[in-house]
Amino acid sequence: MIQQVHLAAQYLAMAGKSFLQPKSDDSHSNIGFVPETQTLETWPLYGSGFKLVFDYSDFGLKWGPNATHSFQLDGKSHEEVVAWLNVMIASTPLTKPYTYELHYDLPYSATGGFKFQLTDSIKLKELVRLRKLAQSVLQLFLERENLKSDIRIWPHHFDMGAFVSLDDGSGKSVGLGMAIPDSICAEHYFYISGYLGHDAIDVSGFNELTQGSWNTKDLKGGLLPASNVDAESAVQFFQEALRAYKS
Repeated sequence: MIQQVHLAAQYLAMAGKSFLQPKSDDSHSNIGFVPETQTLETWPLYGSGFKLVFDYSDFGLKWGPNATHSFQLDGKSHEEVVAWLNVMIASTPLTKPYTYELHYDLPYSATGGFKFQLTDSIKLKELVRLRKLAQSVLQLFLERENLKSDIRIWPHHFDMGAFVSLDDGSGKSVGLGMAIPDSICAEHYFYISGYLGHDAIDVSGFNELTQGSWNTKDLKGGLLPASNVDAESAVQFFQEALRAYKS
C-alpha cells in the first residue's frame, strides 16, 4: 500500500508542477497532510482553497474547493486518472495543461499497465496513523524548540519533513522528519541531519542517543525506527539530537 499511495501522490505533485510558479527548491510540488480529514493536498492551485487531494479514507482523489468532485482509484489505470483530471481542469479558469512528467526517478511506475488496487485497508489505516504521528511529532518539536518551518511531504522520497536554520550565529541548519522504508531502514523511521552550509555535519564523534542512534554512513544523522514509538519518545529523540548539533 505504500507504493499505491506514493504513486497516487504523484498526481498531486504534478498538479503543483503544472500550475504553480516554479521554485528553486521544488517546494511548489510538495504536499501537505491534514490529519483531521486524513488527506494529502496540494498548495492552492488557484483562488482560495482550490486543491487536488488524495483521501486515505476512501482511496480516491478529490478536486475543487471543499473537495467537490471525487474519483475512486481502486481498479483505475494511469490513463483513466489523467483523463478525469483533464475533465476537471476543463471546468476551471486554469489555462495551462496538466502535465504528468516526473523530474525524478521512482522505484515503480503508474504507467505500463499498472492499475491501482486497494488490497489491504488495514495497512492503509496504518499509513494514516504514521502520518498523523509524524505530523504531531514535528509540530510538538518545533513548538518546544521555538523553531519555524512548514511541514511538508516531498513526493520523490515521500518523506514528511521540516527544515530550519538555527538562529544562534553558527550557520548550522537541520533537516528532520519521517521517511518511508528504504535502503537505510526497512521500516518507517524518524531522521534528523545537521548541516553547516551545504555540508553534512559529521556525527561520528557524538555521544550515543537515548532514543534511536546515529547513522554515520547513509544518513549521516540520527535515526529512530517508528514502530512502537509514541509521540513523546520521538520528540525527545529530535530534542536530544538537536542539542548534540548545537554543542
